[in-house]
Amino acid sequence: MTESPQPGDLSFSPERMREIGYSFVDAIVEQFEQVRDQPAVCRRSRAEMEALFREPVPETPRDVNDVLSRVVNDVFANSAPLDHPRFFAFVPSPHNFISVMAESLMAARNVFMGSWMVSPGPSTVELVTIDWLRDLCGLPETAGGLFVSGGSMANLCALATARKVKLDDDMTDAIAYGSVQAHSSLDRALRVLGFKEDQWKHVETDDHLRLDINALRTMIEADLNAGLKPFCIVASAGTTNTGAVDPLNEIADLCVELDLWMHVDGAYGAPAILTKEGKEALRGLDRADSLSMDPHKWLFQPYEMGCVLVRERSHLLDTFHVFKDYMQDVVGEEEEINFRDYGVQLTRNFKALKLWMSLQVFGLDAFREAVDHGIQLARFTQHYLESEAKRDRWEVVSQASLGIICFRYLPPGIEDEQAIDAFNLALIDAMYDSGYAMVSSTLIDDRPVLRFCAINPRTTEDDIRSTIEKFEEMAIDT
Repeated sequence: MTESPQPGDLSFSPERMREIGYSFVDAIVEQFEQVRDQPAVCRRSRAEMEALFREPVPETPRDVNDVLSRVVNDVFANSAPLDHPRFFAFVPSPHNFISVMAESLMAARNVFMGSWMVSPGPSTVELVTIDWLRDLCGLPETAGGLFVSGGSMANLCALATARKVKLDDDMTDAIAYGSVQAHSSLDRALRVLGFKEDQWKHVETDDHLRLDINALRTMIEADLNAGLKPFCIVASAGTTNTGAVDPLNEIADLCVELDLWMHVDGAYGAPAILTKEGKEALRGLDRADSLSMDPHKWLFQPYEMGCVLVRERSHLLDTFHVFKDYMQDVVGEEEEINFRDYGVQLTRNFKALKLWMSLQVFGLDAFREAVDHGIQLARFTQHYLESEAKRDRWEVVSQASLGIICFRYLPPGIEDEQAIDAFNLALIDAMYDSGYAMVSSTLIDDRPVLRFCAINPRTTEDDIRSTIEKFEEMAIDT
């Protein structure tokens, strides 16, 4: 007989909770074990989903195992597994089991992370984990930060801080700069902060799709001569399109010369600093005034987990601290950090636990090897496409960079560029229909290309080869 919660109590006996918990853990383990055998793509219509889920809210209890089965078979089965080893689209989120369990513990304890008074232990773990990331990125001990939902919120917090420090919140004639390859979250953040569209200027890129420093200087000088107020340059440490890294040291030099704020968007790329190759590519990262990064990408954590770091942690406090009378009991001592004063959110959960626990269990070396694996997979992809057996059919459009590579198929007998574009988009659709791999397209020089982001530590060279071969099979049928 199924034991139901008491009306209004919303609880079970300890024995029943363990029984339910084992079922949930079994479902989690099965997902990790079976993800490779699942489709990497999910294409379902709104009508199909409405038919599965549209119903009145239940008034009476249902069996928990039936509900769990429905979640596994109907809900999760109708979503793309971003930890699939052949999920190459966008930026995957290949999480790990320890972090999943940490999320369960965090939810069970339901820690409130706004005030030191109610969470000194979790707050200290969060401070320590932030300092680990600060040290990895080479920022000084004065730096501090905050865990947030993702890169979008991290960029918003960073730019709000830049506005406060450099403009004292007076946005009149203020100008921020970033490359044409900069992430869309920056456009959105500046809009939310009240900047007009013409106050965010996109700078052209060089032959490697990095921000062109000479074009940037020319643009800033023209704006200064026009009486405008440049205040911030946004540098990309791994663009979403191609993995390109802007010239960080040159941008930092310009910011020092002109007293501008340097924000680095390293949402996916910053963790590459762990590796020898990544450290070389990211030279100058340590000179940022602010930095965004997403542990739910290349540090293998489940959603949501972003982080904003600021060179002077006091700038976050100056930007976001607000006092109300009802908070007087939780003000705390000066050395007690109340995270509500360092960002937008008052109510925050304990985001640091999953990263802290997985670093404790696996060790930093394992993360370093996992990040390097993604860098080398993209390099392997490039070498494979440029091999004698493949190069007559494939063109590498952007070189492998921080786990990303862009390329396109060259169908025999077709020379018209628009026809080649259409052919490559048709290949993407065919791959979606097959479910074998999730590969996204993007535009480079206004031409559609195929794009691999190969940062999953469980992706193999065979996964790369077989996906390319699958494209070739589809090309014959297209």
